[in-house]
Amino acid sequence: MSMSWAEARSYLNRMLGLARRSWASLRMRGWRATWQRILVHSRPAAAPPLRPLQLPEAMECAPSSVPASDAPVVSIVIPVYNHVDHTVACLRALAAWPPQVACEVLVIDDGSSDATTTLLPQVQGLRYEVRATNGGFIDACNDGVARSRGRYVVLLNNDTVPQPGWLDALLRTFTDQPDAGLVAAQLLYPDGRLQESGGVVFADGSCWSYGRFESADDPRFASLRDIDYGSGAAIMLPRALWDQLGGLDTRYRPAYYEDTDLAFQVRAHGLRTLVQPAARVVHDEGTSNGTDTTSGVKAWQVRNQQVFAARWATTLALQPAVGSVPSPALLHRGQRQVLLLDEEVPVPQRDSASLRQFNLIRLLLQEGAHVVFVPTRREHGGAATEALQRLGVEVWYAPFLNTLGGWLREHGPRFDVVMMVRHHLAQECLPLLKRFAPRARRVFDTVDLHYLRERRGADISGDPALLRSAERTRASELAVMQQCDVTVLVSAAEREQLRHDAPGVRVELVSNLHEVAGTGATFEQRRDLVFVGGFRHPPNLDAMQWFIGEVFARIRARLPDIELHCIGAGAPDSLLALAATQPGVHMLGFVEDIVPHMDGARIAIAPLRFGAGVKGKINLSMAHGQPVVGTTCAVEGMHLVDGEDVVVADGSEAFADAVVRLYQDATLWHRLASAGLANVATHFSLDAARESVRRVFFD
Repeated sequence: MSMSWAEARSYLNRMLGLARRSWASLRMRGWRATWQRILVHSRPAAAPPLRPLQLPEAMECAPSSVPASDAPVVSIVIPVYNHVDHTVACLRALAAWPPQVACEVLVIDDGSSDATTTLLPQVQGLRYEVRATNGGFIDACNDGVARSRGRYVVLLNNDTVPQPGWLDALLRTFTDQPDAGLVAAQLLYPDGRLQESGGVVFADGSCWSYGRFESADDPRFASLRDIDYGSGAAIMLPRALWDQLGGLDTRYRPAYYEDTDLAFQVRAHGLRTLVQPAARVVHDEGTSNGTDTTSGVKAWQVRNQQVFAARWATTLALQPAVGSVPSPALLHRGQRQVLLLDEEVPVPQRDSASLRQFNLIRLLLQEGAHVVFVPTRREHGGAATEALQRLGVEVWYAPFLNTLGGWLREHGPRFDVVMMVRHHLAQECLPLLKRFAPRARRVFDTVDLHYLRERRGADISGDPALLRSAERTRASELAVMQQCDVTVLVSAAEREQLRHDAPGVRVELVSNLHEVAGTGATFEQRRDLVFVGGFRHPPNLDAMQWFIGEVFARIRARLPDIELHCIGAGAPDSLLALAATQPGVHMLGFVEDIVPHMDGARIAIAPLRFGAGVKGKINLSMAHGQPVVGTTCAVEGMHLVDGEDVVVADGSEAFADAVVRLYQDATLWHRLASAGLANVATHFSLDAARESVRRVFFD
């Protein structure tokens, strides 16, 4: 199809504009940075965000009301100067998707002469404040914050459309990151492309909007991250800190570089400046002042760069050189970079291995590492992936991750440590790591010794084929250990096993990791039994087949009203059919929130007849003050003593007797509950593992 004259002119203008900007960029940034920008501009448009943008219907009328509170936690300050259509769209978004937190909305009119003065006073709940004289963006913001009442203040441009959940995501960051001083939203263009996921400042004071024109979901830009500055179009900080800093510095009047200076001040006070991509705000960049830096208010951007560079000369000497191309390797250059390889992202509610891995990641972040997680199945894990991103984990997935080898070719050199989870995945990854991440320490996380678990299962079944399979697994696991620098185990019992099987392997213990939740409900308030465990794990399936088939009826004969609540995904039809024949058995499947069951059931059972490692189900129960009845195999390597921390029983009759005795003995129950909490705090808390983690990942 031939190109029309209008299309030809449009294309020509685009190319001429790109050429002019490229020439200016060459002079200012050098050829590497300029070439990167040309590539971004010339490639096909980025894919739309995974979460579609919510844009209010275009209407001339303002909303009838906006969120309001007499005791706001957050004050949203919106400086305006004309452009009432943009202000109305912003207010309509705030009204359509109100935040959960109590807030107030202040519009600070800096001398508008359009319909702003007639439309906005009609909006119920809006604090519409008119300044006596026009002073520009900085004065309007300072004035607005001075009139606000919230504990936190948000500066929000009027040419923005905040997306659902944006404000709560910003506020939650201050709870999750106690050392946060300023948090910026991720800014998007109206077409869904990324405008900025935080900003980078170079040694001469010039700036780079990180991720401009890229996909908002690209893993480089989609996780919480420390930033040099965040655009004043959408930032939050505590009001007390704002007052301490004196607000936006008036030396930058009327506008530009005041937000960059504010971020540098926040860090000078020992606090962090962050971007939270879970807080998304659409920004129609350039509405107020255009984009031409040679004339108008925008010209102050050039002048203020020099002012800023002079003020922060000492600090800027540590910033990246002009011409550098921002990348994860560059932006996290001062941190220990740790890569975790597993088949999929951890879902802490699903299984104990996921909970352990999730808490290990939290511990690495607390220790100052930058954590990158690559699920080798390349799947976006939905809420589980987003949970990691909110913590600051760089999570990769398709289509941004094509092949692991190709990804490691590009990113492997930046890593200090790579941890591979389970032996079969480590076998696949080791050749790639040797080639593309040669300087990285190789860590093998067994999760549990698979060959030990398989060998015990074979012994119970009496199947010679299973025993031969266990020996093949043993050879595979030991071969991986020989090729790695450190092997991570979860129990002292497994360490003793390896002293015999692989005496030359360096071993460290990083056991299950739990938060001590507390005592929960009292003995009298609790009832019934609970089991937690996924049924794709053979020891769990065998345990419940045995317990439901041979033990539970013995308990019901003495405690007729007792019920069993069985939590875990993947139960086969055979187990469901067995459970259906037993009164009082409830197969609940996967449960998103198991805390009510931990706090409400009187006893947790762990009737495992084979297995290895440390049993997360026992840790989880004890962390909630819930006593456990378990087998000898179940409590192995967990620093537990029968009658002091736990009740141990083997065999159908003995296990039933132990459950009935503990269910009726309040004194024993309370003693075990208290001892279990202490056991978790001493052996299975994040603090208990901290020194081991430092040796594995930081020494």
